[in-house]
Amino acid sequence: MGSDGRHLIHLVKGQDGRPVKMAEIPPANIKRWVPRRKAEVVAAVRNGLITLDNACSRYALSVEEFLSWEETIHQYGPEGLQVSKMHQRHAH
Repeated sequence: MGSDGRHLIHLVKGQDGRPVKMAEIPPANIKRWVPRRKAEVVAAVRNGLITLDNACSRYALSVEEFLSWEETIHQYGPEGLQVSKMHQRHAH
């Protein structure tokens, strides 16, 4: 964590290795979940930028849904979060 002199700035590394700030995680009213946004939320939770409980509350997610994103990223990388790929994996 660092400070800009006025506010605390939280930095964590996202899935692509670039720093992610709290202000850059998806907004609470997100309507369309693309793989990058899901990966940013997972990275934010993994790195302590936001708690799992806060993420689930903020994004109206169940713990199971979040954990499925996390597991998919672990097994297949962020690109595995694409809905069409998930359907293909579950169809086999």
